[in-house]
Amino acid sequence: MARYIGSLCKLCRREGFKLYLKGERCYTDKCALARRPYAPGQHGKQTKKPTQYGLQLRAKQALKRIYGVLERQFRRYFEEASRKEGNTGENLMRILETRLDNVVYQMGYAVNRRTARQLVRHGHFLVNGKKVDIPSYRVRPGDVIEIKEKSRSILPIKQGIELAQKSNRKLNWIEVDYNAFKGTFLRLPTLDEMEVPVDLQAIIELYSK
Repeated sequence: MARYIGSLCKLCRREGFKLYLKGERCYTDKCALARRPYAPGQHGKQTKKPTQYGLQLRAKQALKRIYGVLERQFRRYFEEASRKEGNTGENLMRILETRLDNVVYQMGYAVNRRTARQLVRHGHFLVNGKKVDIPSYRVRPGDVIEIKEKSRSILPIKQGIELAQKSNRKLNWIEVDYNAFKGTFLRLPTLDEMEVPVDLQAIIELYSK
């Protein structure tokens, strides 16, 4: 399966805001965007007024990069979201938020989504008591995500839990018990509850052409 193997910091610099792809490093002075707040490349410091298409493209690229999804899969998600009843943007965000790798990250068992994706692929998590190693697996309300007993002491998971407890960040649609190494996906989040750093309408307009 294809995956991005380039510099993660360049992605943040290209979009012009933090995508939080490197976990704790993104919150420190080592963040590349803080040191070089301009796009990468020879002409990165040049500024020009973006076109409407340029704004739409950047919104789509940023959302793809945040969730670690490539173009073909992202388009499938959008088409699925547009077929559902309700707001297409909200439907799209719910699809992305219910991916298992994202839920693992949101529960605090990985410092970023990239690490969460790798942990899921290596089979460190159980969903309702059964091993699931597919990052794009769709979690449903009521599902219980648990760390396998043999995996609870591995460094990436310990680092994720430490960072989550330090930040004390809580989501209304997820319940986590760090002592039991498990969490429950309570319900689908609303658009107001999700962190949406991009213009979803711009993405809808881009794919509606």
